[in-house]
Amino acid sequence: MFGLFRENVRIALDSIKSQILRTILTIVIIGIGIWALVGILSAVKALENTISSDFASMGANTFNIQRYEFGVRVQRGNQGETRKINPVISYNDAKEFLERYDFPYAQTSISFRGTSSAEIKYGNEKTDPDIQVYGINEHYLDNTGTKVDRGRDFTFFDIENNNKVAMIGSDFVNGLFQNDNPIGKTISIRGVKFKVVGLLESKGSTFGNNQDLKVLIPIKIARSLFTQSNINYTLSVKVDDKAMMAGAQDDAIITFRNIRGLNPVEENNFGLERSDDLINRIASITGVLEVSAWIISIITILGSSIALMNIMLVSVTERTREIGVRKAMGAKRKTISTQFFIETIVIGQLGSILGIILGIATGIAFAAIFEFKFSLPWGALIGATIISFLTAVIAGSYPATKAARLDPIESLRYE
Repeated sequence: MFGLFRENVRIALDSIKSQILRTILTIVIIGIGIWALVGILSAVKALENTISSDFASMGANTFNIQRYEFGVRVQRGNQGETRKINPVISYNDAKEFLERYDFPYAQTSISFRGTSSAEIKYGNEKTDPDIQVYGINEHYLDNTGTKVDRGRDFTFFDIENNNKVAMIGSDFVNGLFQNDNPIGKTISIRGVKFKVVGLLESKGSTFGNNQDLKVLIPIKIARSLFTQSNINYTLSVKVDDKAMMAGAQDDAIITFRNIRGLNPVEENNFGLERSDDLINRIASITGVLEVSAWIISIITILGSSIALMNIMLVSVTERTREIGVRKAMGAKRKTISTQFFIETIVIGQLGSILGIILGIATGIAFAAIFEFKFSLPWGALIGATIISFLTAVIAGSYPATKAARLDPIESLRYE
């Protein structure tokens, strides 16, 4: 039994080799469909990994009070996302919230981006004018999941006493400081000198926004340096116990509504969002991309299955006499059909391997270009293997059946 199967495999492989050009074209067609699936899902997975890890670092026990408010709109059975733009959160709003919000075991950070085009100087060296400078308080790092690699975080006294201290991103070490230890060095921002007290851990880039080329300074000093109108502040609240999140959020909403002077019938004119909500919204977006990738690849693979079926039908026609000889020598229908099934499955799996390799290479290249975190999309790899196998089985069924049913006498007469 095993010997007969091994002989069928040998005959199938010899047939594939004898039609090498036709086989290569079929493998490429199948590979393109698998490539579309694995490549797109690899890129989507890298995007999701990067953004989710950035927001997940905030922790599940953190929420933000912000200007923008996101919601879900349902129209004609389809869901869409809405974004409401509320008035900016001013410094007075943020400061009053910090003074009035006293939920147990909660800490609040205030921050704002002063500029994204600062030039930082150190001695005779200076950076390009593309550095982000943030004004923060002493709770910012803890609430945003940012870690200090060397040195220290800001203290309460740094903020209250307007100490001219700064924390810098990791890319400054190789650039501005030329691999020298930056702790204790003095940098200049808009003519004001700051002592570097902390070096932040590397966080990489998101959508081309380098998180390691930023400078953090005390919020009060930042306000004196960056005085543009309508500055929007961000409030981030972190509670020690996740079970207290609901109560902390309710208390924060009531406190901020009172600060904004809203009466009971007025809607909130600010947004409140947890890091979990951000991750879920990202997951819904990437989910749409994943479904699109599956649809595109299935359509492509459907076309490749038709091409594979046609090629196998041509092969049956060309080998009619060979089939007749084998049947005359005692080969059963099952033996003939198995041979053609093996051919289609081998071609399908070679196409799958080609598509998987190209797809993974595409995902790696995409992650490298945009500095995303690549990981293998195991669901796509398993799905691609199963789809290519089923495609080969379906595409090979009719040709194999046709070959098995050929009349041996008529086949021997075929020229």
